[in-house]
Amino acid sequence: MGPKGARQMTEEIDFTSSEDVFQWMEQGCETGIRPGLERMEEVLERMGRPERRLKYIHIAGTNGKGSTAAMIASVLNEAGYPTGMFTSPYINHWSERISMDGEPIGEEAFNHWAGQVAAVVEKLAEEGMERPTPFEFWTLVAINYFAREALPWFVVWETGLGGRLDSTNVVYPLVSVITSIGHDHMNLLGESLSEIAAEKAGIIKPGVPVLTTCREEAAAQVLKEKAEENNSRFYRIDRDFYGQELPGEKEGAYFRFSGPFRDIEPVTIPLAGSHQVTNGTAALMTLEVLRQYYATVLDDEDILRGMERTEWPGRLERVSKQPQILLDGAHNPEAACALARALSSYTYDSLHLLIGVLEDKDVQGILSPLLPLADRVVATQPEHPRAMPAEKLGEQVRFFQPEAKVEAYGSSREGLEALTRWAGENDLILVTGTLFLVSELRQSLCT
Repeated sequence: MGPKGARQMTEEIDFTSSEDVFQWMEQGCETGIRPGLERMEEVLERMGRPERRLKYIHIAGTNGKGSTAAMIASVLNEAGYPTGMFTSPYINHWSERISMDGEPIGEEAFNHWAGQVAAVVEKLAEEGMERPTPFEFWTLVAINYFAREALPWFVVWETGLGGRLDSTNVVYPLVSVITSIGHDHMNLLGESLSEIAAEKAGIIKPGVPVLTTCREEAAAQVLKEKAEENNSRFYRIDRDFYGQELPGEKEGAYFRFSGPFRDIEPVTIPLAGSHQVTNGTAALMTLEVLRQYYATVLDDEDILRGMERTEWPGRLERVSKQPQILLDGAHNPEAACALARALSSYTYDSLHLLIGVLEDKDVQGILSPLLPLADRVVATQPEHPRAMPAEKLGEQVRFFQPEAKVEAYGSSREGLEALTRWAGENDLILVTGTLFLVSELRQSLCT
């Protein structure tokens, strides 16, 4: 018996630890990214369509999905609604991907529901069905945990990649949210922003309200047309709802929200940067849709307190003051530009950049806005199979910024130690390029 719901299914592979699950996944799941919903639909059908028991807030977009999701979930929790959240990637521990009321899934529950899903996967494989990918497996575990045990009132449901063919797109949500659209995963989603937008628009469902913080005109038009095709009410930032940044004294951001139903101010969030004001505006518009369309009771006090209490590490997060050390998972050109703009609000003597990237990313697009700001660069290699080697990244830095002071360290910890030795107490160290690098270093920096 779980803490809330009953574990009613009987067939199960008996995993005694999460390590057992991960070992099974290495053999029991297909490797790589394999867009398509057929595998998800087959498993869910065999398991009795558990996804139909839940109420989802479905979020897609290139940047800002996780921050927006975290703010929505924080407010719903503050208002007393049991709320599940499915997101990726994690920062501190794998269990953060599936959480209930802010608490990551427990080992026992994870092992149990992974065993249920794995048993169905093995049965279908015997019948000739293709095995799911690891992300599809995670999605299936999340659905069953939420639907059969945790029993949330709402599930904040973040896509992994794209939207139309993403494994999360097997649900019928209360509202669809599409954050900013930028240049990422272009080998899978398309070369132009309009093509990428078309993939993200795949989460729009008939009659379900949709909102977006996409400011790129051609991409936003694609979303609007898809909403019209589905008879879905379409809300666009800077047209139907607005976020105006306000001055503030503490870390984080302050803004006024103006929407079609009412205004809310002043809103405080602990996440810094103008881009987080945009994400906060998306979160508030989503909550307004829940209030207006579904009679969700949300008091102003709960909204403001929930926004202010949002926890979402690794996004312009300051983990040291002397020297200042900032962590940010910017991993594409648009995120790097937003990060560069946000740095203008910080005071420092010299900027030291510790950067690691994945090989399949737009490295030039990530480096271009950041290198002109850096007084010293350390290139490193995150612990990830697709990571670019440190020496190769260092060569790229020298190519784009020949006068840069550059060193390469294969170990991110050694690279950070070197920068810490070089940095003065009024300097700023920025760790960025991928959340995988942030995840590696954050735990040691925050203990």
